[in-house]
Amino acid sequence: MKKRTINWQQLLVKLVLLWIIAAFIVFPNLNLLKDVFFKGGSLTFSAVTKVFNSERAVNSIINSFILAVSMVVTVNVVGTLVVLLTEYWDIKGAKILRLGYMTSLIYGGVVLVAGYKFVYGPKGLMTVLFQTVLPNLDNNWFHGYGAVLFIMTFACTSNHIMFLTNAVRSLDYHTIEAARNMGAKPSTVIWKIVLPTLKPTLFALTILTFLTGLSAVSAPLIVGGTEFQTINPMIITFAKTTASRDIAAFLAIVLGVATIILLAILNRVERGGNYISVSKTKARLHKQKITSPVWNVLTHILAYVLFLIYMMPIVLVILYSFSSSLAIKTGRLDLSALTFDNYAQLFENSSAFMPYLVSLVYSLLAAVIVTFLAIVIARIVHKSKSKWNMVFEYGALLPWVLPGTLIAIGLLFTYNEPRFLVLNQVLVGTLIIMLIAYIVIKLPFSYRMIKAVFFSIDDNMEEAAKSMGASTFYTMVKVIIPFIMPTVLSVIVLNFNSLLADYDLSVFLYHPLFQPLGIVIKAASDETATSNAQAMSFVYTVVLMIMSSLALFVTQYRKKN
Repeated sequence: MKKRTINWQQLLVKLVLLWIIAAFIVFPNLNLLKDVFFKGGSLTFSAVTKVFNSERAVNSIINSFILAVSMVVTVNVVGTLVVLLTEYWDIKGAKILRLGYMTSLIYGGVVLVAGYKFVYGPKGLMTVLFQTVLPNLDNNWFHGYGAVLFIMTFACTSNHIMFLTNAVRSLDYHTIEAARNMGAKPSTVIWKIVLPTLKPTLFALTILTFLTGLSAVSAPLIVGGTEFQTINPMIITFAKTTASRDIAAFLAIVLGVATIILLAILNRVERGGNYISVSKTKARLHKQKITSPVWNVLTHILAYVLFLIYMMPIVLVILYSFSSSLAIKTGRLDLSALTFDNYAQLFENSSAFMPYLVSLVYSLLAAVIVTFLAIVIARIVHKSKSKWNMVFEYGALLPWVLPGTLIAIGLLFTYNEPRFLVLNQVLVGTLIIMLIAYIVIKLPFSYRMIKAVFFSIDDNMEEAAKSMGASTFYTMVKVIIPFIMPTVLSVIVLNFNSLLADYDLSVFLYHPLFQPLGIVIKAASDETATSNAQAMSFVYTVVLMIMSSLALFVTQYRKKN
C-alpha cells in the first residue's frame, strides 16, 4: 500500500484556524456562561434572579419582542411597497424614486438614527412644521415605541431593495398576462400571483427583519426614551458597572438563545412551505399600468410621500454640514450662509480627524483580515471530503446565530483583564480585542460570499496548474485568487463600508483615547452635545455616505461586468 504523506503546511494552517475559532468564538462564549452561572466554584442562578426581579430588564425583553413582531409587519409592508412602486407598477419618475429608496443602503445604523432624530427631534424642521398645525405639540414628541418603530421601518428596507427587487424582476410575465386575460383584476393578480411567487424571498426577509428588531441598539438607545428600552440598550447600561455586569451577560445570553431558537423554528417552517412555481420559459416583466384614475393618483402620492420620508434626513444632514454652529444650535437653516468651515476643520484639526482615522484603520484591517480567513476556510471546506473539516464551516458560521452583543460581552469578559492583555498594556490589549470583535462579527458573511464563488471555479484550471508542477500555494496565489478577485474585493469593500460607523460592538470595547466614528456620532446626538460636535457629526455622516455610495457603485458595477 502506498504510504500516505502528511502535508505539514496544510496541517499547520488548520491548527491555526482551529485555534482562532476556539480562542475567539467558542471559548469567550463558554467563559461567559461560566462567569454567569458558576461563581466560587459552585452553580448559581443569581443573575437570573436579578434579571427577573428587575422591572427594567423584564420590560426590555418584552419590548424587544414587541419591536421585532411590529417590524415584521411594517418593514415588509413598506419594503414590498417601495419595490413594487419602482419595479412592478408604472409610476412616473420611478428611477428618481428608486434612488431615494436606495438611500437606506448607504445610510444606516447610528448615523441614520441620529439623522432622523435631528429632523424630528426638539429643534427639527418637521417638529417646527408640525407645531404650526398643532401649536400644543411637545418639542420632545418624537420618542418612545412609535419613534423607534418609525426609524427602524425605514432603516431596514435595504434588504428588500437588494433581494426583493431581483425577485420581482424575475417574475414570469406569461403567468401575469394569462391571469389578466382570464379576467383577473389587478388586485387579484397581486394577491394570487405576484405575492405568492415572492413568498420564499419574503420569508427570508421576515427572518432577517425579526432578528434585526430583536437585537436593535441605536434606535431604542437614542429615541426610545426611558419608557421603551430593548435588550441591547439595557445590556449596554448594565455592562458599564462591575456590580451589574452579570445581568448584562445574562441578557446577552437570553438574546443569543432566543435568536438560535427562532432561527431553528423559522427555518423549519420555511422548509415546510408550499410555493407556486412559474413556467420554464419566462418572459421579461412589463410594468403594469394602474387603470383606475383614483388609485393611480393615490399610488403616486404614496410613492412620493415615501420618497420624502427617505430623503428628508439626508438632504437636511447635507445642508447642515455646511451650516454654522449657531444655525445648528437654533435649528434654523440659512441657505445664504452656507460655509465649508466644518469640512476644513475635519482636515485641519487633528482631534476632529482622529475618529475618522481610527474607524478607517479598524475597518480596513478587519475587512482585509476577515476576507483572508474566509478564503482559507472556504478553500479547506470546498476541497476536502473529510467530514471533520465541517468544523471549520460551523466555526465560521457560528457568529451568524450569535448576536453582536453576545460576542462583544464574551470577548470583554474573557480578555479584558491583565493576564490576557498584550504585555499587560491595557491600551494595546483593548485595541486588539475590538479588532478581533470586528473580524468575528463579519466572518459569517465573508465566508458565505467566498464559499459561493468557489463553486464557480473550474477544477480543470487547478488540475492543469498541478500537472505543470505548481505547488498548492502557488496555484492558490496565481490561479485561484485572481479568478475570485472580483468577489474578494467586493467582500472587502462591503465589510469596510459596514464597519466604518459601527456602534453596536464599539460601545462595549472602544478605548476612550481612540473613539471610532460610531461613538462620536452617537455622542453628538445627545441633548448635551455641543453645536461644534453636532456640526462635525454631520460632516462625518456626509463623508460616510459618499464612501458608501462609491462602495455600492463599485460592487454593483463589478456584478454587471
